[in-house]
Amino acid sequence: MKKIFLIIYFSIFSTNLFADNITKVYFAGGCFWCMEESFDEVEGVLKTTSGYSGGHLKNPKYEDVVKNTTGHYETLEITYDTSKTNFSKLLDIYWINIDPFDKEGQFCDKGESYKSVVFFENSEQKNIIDKSVKNIERKFNKQVVTYIKKFKEFYVAETYHQDYYEKNFIRYLMYKKGCQREETLNKIWG
Repeated sequence: MKKIFLIIYFSIFSTNLFADNITKVYFAGGCFWCMEESFDEVEGVLKTTSGYSGGHLKNPKYEDVVKNTTGHYETLEITYDTSKTNFSKLLDIYWINIDPFDKEGQFCDKGESYKSVVFFENSEQKNIIDKSVKNIERKFNKQVVTYIKKFKEFYVAETYHQDYYEKNFIRYLMYKKGCQREETLNKIWG
């Protein structure tokens, strides 16, 4: 409810100055339901949207993407206020919510569409990502297999995927527990 009020308020009362503070970032981290939950409560994040990015098929649907033939990944679009957070902080949150060493996908979701990807839109973001990857590799003495790709286009996923963890809380918890997402993240990141 708070987010709906904020979005309405900002769309009615924002000025061009304020609009300059709003931007987006795109991360793929396996199941986009879990990624939504991870970012929805972050200060400065105004909205998260589940969707698809990175592939060649225009206007893909979930059934297309899970076939692993479209080149798309389950991706989260994060709309945020740059006066409250920044790309680097969101990237740090991203890392601790994925397994950057899993080349097959994420947790119990395997296949191309579930692999982890950090999308960048400019050289500044690319430099931040490269530095971050080097730090993780140095810390763990392992190679990060998360893809780093130039952002091209984002396609919004079907309505039933949006805010799934809130609308289908029990099913979502069963899925998340069954995939041992939290246990795996605790083993990696502590």
